[in-house]
Amino acid sequence: MTDPDHPEPRDAVRIAATADVDDRAVVGAGTRIWHLAQVREDATVGRDCVIGRGAYVGPGVQVGDNVKLQNHALVYEPARLADGVFVGPAAVLTNDEYPRAVTPQGRLKNGDDWTAVGVVVGEGASIGARAVCVAPVTIGRWALVAAGAVVTRDVPDFALVVGVPARRIGWVGRAGEPLVAKGDGRHVCPRTGAEYREDGGRLTEVTPPG
Repeated sequence: MTDPDHPEPRDAVRIAATADVDDRAVVGAGTRIWHLAQVREDATVGRDCVIGRGAYVGPGVQVGDNVKLQNHALVYEPARLADGVFVGPAAVLTNDEYPRAVTPQGRLKNGDDWTAVGVVVGEGASIGARAVCVAPVTIGRWALVAAGAVVTRDVPDFALVVGVPARRIGWVGRAGEPLVAKGDGRHVCPRTGAEYREDGGRLTEVTPPG
């Protein structure tokens, strides 16, 4: 409990007593790590992040600033999450292309028997609840992966992808809402009025972020 006469500094790191944060992990100012979360050795978590109940951050994983990992999100090494990323409840970022518990000879695998591959998530992107990103894939800037989707190939910036396997069904802006097509490759965000242009299956911002 915070002492009202000695309030906690705004940039203090808050780690629940039941969380497991390795001494070799780096945690930025203002970050909150909740009940039963685990942050492994050599992981880096940026400023003002929220690591939810039961979330997992693997060894050496890089997490940017202002990132939210919701309850029971699993981020396996060597994933890299840019600033402003959202990972929904029970979403999984995998790291093994050819998962097996044992070698072809039947021996239990150890760390030397496989090479980890990571998921890269761009600035501002969101991964919905129970979605699975099958490494190695890159989720583009400000993209939105729908709840329950299974991502098996790279996702472009601002893309909205759904389904198993995930496929693009539209575009979203920085606000996360589907954009409205205006013709001639122009798209507009219904919330902010920001304009975007589609060309060759890619979307770029016309209106600078304000």
